[in-house]
Amino acid sequence: MARLHSVSALDQIRDAVGAEHVLTDPDITLPFGTDWTGRWSAAPLAVVRPGSSAQVAATVRACAAQGIPLVPQGGNTGLVGGSVPASGGPAAVVVSTGRLTSHSAVDQGRRQVTVGAGMTVADVHLLAAEAGLMYGVDLASRDSATIGGTVATNAGGVRVVQFGDTRAQVVGVEAVLADGSIVNRTNALPKDSAGYDISQLLVGSEGTLAIVTAVRVRLHHQLPADRVTTLVGVSSLHEASRRALAAVTDRAELLAAEYLDASGMQLVSEVAGLAQPLADRWPYYLLIETTRTPHLPDDADAAVDRRLWEYRERQSEAASTLGTGHSLDVALPLDQLDDFLARLPHLVQPHHVFTFGHLLEGNVHIQVNGPEATGRVPTEAVLVAVTERGGSISSEHGVGRDKPAYLHLSRDPAEISAMRAIKDAVDPRRLMNPGVLFTSEAPLDATMVTP
Repeated sequence: MARLHSVSALDQIRDAVGAEHVLTDPDITLPFGTDWTGRWSAAPLAVVRPGSSAQVAATVRACAAQGIPLVPQGGNTGLVGGSVPASGGPAAVVVSTGRLTSHSAVDQGRRQVTVGAGMTVADVHLLAAEAGLMYGVDLASRDSATIGGTVATNAGGVRVVQFGDTRAQVVGVEAVLADGSIVNRTNALPKDSAGYDISQLLVGSEGTLAIVTAVRVRLHHQLPADRVTTLVGVSSLHEASRRALAAVTDRAELLAAEYLDASGMQLVSEVAGLAQPLADRWPYYLLIETTRTPHLPDDADAAVDRRLWEYRERQSEAASTLGTGHSLDVALPLDQLDDFLARLPHLVQPHHVFTFGHLLEGNVHIQVNGPEATGRVPTEAVLVAVTERGGSISSEHGVGRDKPAYLHLSRDPAEISAMRAIKDAVDPRRLMNPGVLFTSEAPLDATMVTP
């Protein structure tokens, strides 16, 4: 029924955004329905490419009138299926934010700028650099990941130790709600306590409450041009954490602290044709960036070179050469990392596993390779082990379609009830990214016909 009546909705959307920006050819829309890992795939009813918040609002209103689900999508670089339609159930309209790339002038006084949700992280960095400033979130997928997508998942990246995660950068948000109304807090004052902070509510909401169309972000002074990148071999992550902190006189001198394990180092060296960077092989490798030469013991097996970032940033690329990957993004207390990682290979048997991540935040990216896209992955065993050690099932990738069944491991019943109440209040018909974050979130009244 929903498909029979969707013709009029698509016609309304074509009138609003232009026929050339409403894609229905399955050969063209298929990539928009498949996530980066290849584990989730569903054919969209259509892909809409609005060029303004008004066009997003018109799209949402047309779909809402006929009960058609909507899936916001930025660069589609997510790893938990959160930006592609659900398989089964009514077909969804994917709202691609790729054309939402306008921006304001940089406010030098406040060190802020408003950018369209479709701007890539790399483009925001370029915009800030032109003003002599920098944006505080950086990640390996910067050339394709969009600001809207990183807001949706509250991405962290490699600069969290210095600037915090995406939530810490967001000053205000413009977004279209499930009824097509537009909320705009991009002109927010530095201090404003008049009611709920809608912008912060939308950070990390994974497109389940609204479609983010623009973001007002905080900018920072640029990093020193002569900063130092050092790779150090370590026997444990406890040692890595200790050395990262001992390497600087003041925490402000530490600009990044990353790690990769021996398997990841071996793989990226082979795939990317990189030489082994240190004299010996180590269980773990600590990558730190500092404002000055770090303090290291005389016997440390270390190398200093800005190009050493390549070993860390090409981990996901190297993993993709092993076939379908199952990436789990978790966070653990620092004192639990070594115990957990020692147990991890047993939890994922018989599959191969390696890890890398943002060390001082306890953010571990677990890469499991071996099972087919539809094969069984020991997700539950891994996530239970994480939470038993006081960790979280998601640090920066979100819950998506991959982990709704495990949300209770990180959130107690009262929290989940409150989250569902917010969802039901803002999106009572469950049309915004159904199936993401919560279980049993099928759209309601999907066959509703416009009067």
